[in-house]
Parts: sequence; structure tokens; C-alpha cells
Amino acid sequence: MGASFAGTKPGILNPLAISVLFSGIIESHRNPRTDTASLMSDPAHPLEVYLVGGAVRDEIMGRRIQDRDWLVVGSTPQEMIGLGFRPLGSNFPVFLHPITREEYALARTERKISRGYHGFEFNSDPGITLEQDLSRRDLTMNAMAKDREGNVIDPWGGCKDIRKGVIRHVSDAFREDPVRVLRVARFAARYRDDGFEVDPGTLELMSKMVEEGEVDALVAERVWQELERSLAEPGCSHFLGILRRCGALEKILPEVDALFGIPQTEKFHPEIDTGIHVQMSLDAATRISDDSMVRFAVMVHDLGKALTPAQELPRHRGHERRGIRPIRQLCDRIGVPARYREFALKVCQYHLHCHRMVQLKPATVLKVLEAFDGFRKPELIEKFSLACLADKRGRTGHENDSDEPMQLLNRYHRAAMAVDAGKIAAACHASVGSRSHCGPGIRKKIRRERIAAIRAIRDHRTKTGQPG
Repeated sequence: MGASFAGTKPGILNPLAISVLFSGIIESHRNPRTDTASLMSDPAHPLEVYLVGGAVRDEIMGRRIQDRDWLVVGSTPQEMIGLGFRPLGSNFPVFLHPITREEYALARTERKISRGYHGFEFNSDPGITLEQDLSRRDLTMNAMAKDREGNVIDPWGGCKDIRKGVIRHVSDAFREDPVRVLRVARFAARYRDDGFEVDPGTLELMSKMVEEGEVDALVAERVWQELERSLAEPGCSHFLGILRRCGALEKILPEVDALFGIPQTEKFHPEIDTGIHVQMSLDAATRISDDSMVRFAVMVHDLGKALTPAQELPRHRGHERRGIRPIRQLCDRIGVPARYREFALKVCQYHLHCHRMVQLKPATVLKVLEAFDGFRKPELIEKFSLACLADKRGRTGHENDSDEPMQLLNRYHRAAMAVDAGKIAAACHASVGSRSHCGPGIRKKIRRERIAAIRAIRDHRTKTGQPG
């Protein structure tokens, strides 16, 4: 089935967009001049320059262009530096434009010399052609270029694949870079709702890369980078699905892969399979939050279910405690930032408390709020409630379940936050006359007042006959 996009027909270029593509310098400086003199003052003017990659793809798809990358054919590092471009490192022939700060790369070819992401030798000889450079790129949709006149150069059929809704590799050279397995999964997550599918031949090639151990050479930094970017995509659950189909999920995120095939009690989880539940929860998360930290916590909140003893299945008593170790293991292995890690651990440990919020004692509610440092970082309570709501709605037939427990948590939080800790401290200091003797007493008094505020909310609900 073909893909569809808003704003333009697939493959038909917007004339207005074409007219401004090569006025990037002027646009970047918010200067509307497009006269010949201003263009001649562009240090890139003497060069054979093409707009390449994502900017061309996004324009053809009618999407907002995020970044512009430029390709220079027939030049040398010496010429680029002489024109005022600043080299970026020594590994790649990439330069920063002296005015726009956009990246300009010399056309190059690559040769695989060892396993992994860094195992390449580059050739940026001035004789490298545009087509040769495009041939080394990962996907046909990313292997297009546009010249100064607005003509699209598309030797690998990227426009056709975009119209058909196909994510396809350019050539067999795809297998030389294991990061491309993650990138395909990420693009599949980005364009899932547009009807895109990964080409069967590309999936087969990805599977061979897994079988040959190429994916084992992925470095933690790139795994986390691609995972985090995928979590921001509208179809982030599809990232896991594509990796699983080619066998890479078991290698990259084995703790998540282990959830597939683990049964749950059908009464509470009609979808039964825990892996499916995690994907459905991620889908629910995308509908209520664009926060990648919330989505990461949703992805790992049930890792403990893969460790449930077989004789206890399909029940999962204590899975929230068993999930702590695999979350730490996953985070340590791929270098997940501390704020993601700590939040995910707390969501795992306390998500059942949120679902049972109506039944919790006031002191237990306060324990949850304190666990998230909710009085210094109140935004974490809102994030926690969103993660729990995604978990609640990530079940077959429960996609529109009420958010009542989460709303109650937020009401409890607001009531406890309203307790004036400063006033309590001042009263203690006034009565005792010494700050050194007040510390423990102040903390106890504040906790008592917060518990009382939570209890008042609970008692009012009971008195007025509200649900629960």
C-alpha cells in the first residue's frame, strides 16, 4: 500500500520550497535579499554543491525540514579551508560553513576494513562523483540530492519508494554498518502511521547481519542514541517490532525481547503476551505524552515478568521488585542517562501503587510521593501518572480506560504540596528557640500535616460517595 502525506503530492516538489533551498545563508541570517551579489558573497558559491539526505526526503514527503546537509563534489580540504570553512575533526571530510554553520561534506566512498561502526576507510578524492557518494548511503529515501536549479538527482529510486511507502536499502554495502539496523527500525517507527513498510529484502539483509555477528559490534553510545530518538517517534513500539523481526532485539535489548511469549492472566491482560502489552503500552504513551523519559519507563516497567518462576505463570506476584535488576543491567550496558534510569526504576517499583491509588493508605501515598522526590521535583509525579496511565491503557479492550487513579494521585500530590513547610519550620524555631534542635521534629511535623491533607481528600471522597 502506498504512503500519503500532507501538504504535497508524493514526488511533486513545492516550487516555493525549491526557490529558497539555496538561499540558506540569507535565510539563516533572516535577511530577505536574494540578489546576485549576496549569493556571490556565499563562500560556497564557487563549489559544486548539492542538498542531500533528510532535507530532500522531507521536502518530497511534505514534511518540515529539520536540518540541511550539503555535499560538495570536486573539491579538496585545502580549498574548503581556503574559502573559510572550518573542518570538523579529522575522521571525516566534513566542514562548517563560516556563516550558516551548516555542514558541508566532501563527496566520498567508504571501504570496510574491520567490524563495527568505526571500521571504515574513507576516500574523498576530488574525482568522486555525486552518484558514487549517494551509493554509500543507507536507504533509497536518503540517497537523493538536489542541485542549485532544484533538480532532484535520484539514481536509486528514492522518490518511487517514498510513493510506494517502502523503506529499502540502497545496496549490499548496507551490511557494512550495524548502526543501519537501528536506523531502519527508527525510520519504520517514524513513518508507520504513513503506511510505510520495510522492504522484505532489507529485512532479510538485516537478519543476515545479526546472524553474522555484525550487530554485536554496536557501541553502547550509538544504541542509546538511536533508542532515544526512536522513543520520540510516533510509532516507537514499531522500533521494537522491526528489531525483533530481524533477530536484533535479542542482541540489543535482550531484557525486552525476553518478554515476548511470557503469558499474563487473561482477565487483566486480554492480549496475554507481555511483549505485546509493552508495545501496546508504548502506543498508549504516544497518545498522551511526547516525553521520551516517560516512554522509556513504559518500555521497561514490566521487565520483571520475564523472571517470574514458570510454576507461578501466568500470575506475576512481585514482578515490580524483580524488574529492578534487569532495568539496571540494561541501563548500565547501553549507557542510559541517570535521570532516565532513576525514573524508570521508580516507575517499575511503584506502578502497581498508582493503579491501586483508591485503596492506598495516606501514609503509603506519601511514601510514593517522596520516592519520586515529588516535593522538590513535582513534574516527576505528573510523568509517573502518565507512565501508569499508558500501562493501564496498553491492554486489549482497555485503550480508553479511565484515568481516575492517576487523577487521584495528582490531587493527593497537590494537597500535600499545599502544606506550608516554611510556616511549620518557623513555628518550631519560635517555640524551641534553637535551629539545631528542630530538624527531626520539623520533618515529622511536615509529614504528619501532609498525611492529614491526603487523608482529608480520601475522607471527602468516601463521604461524597465517589467511586472507590
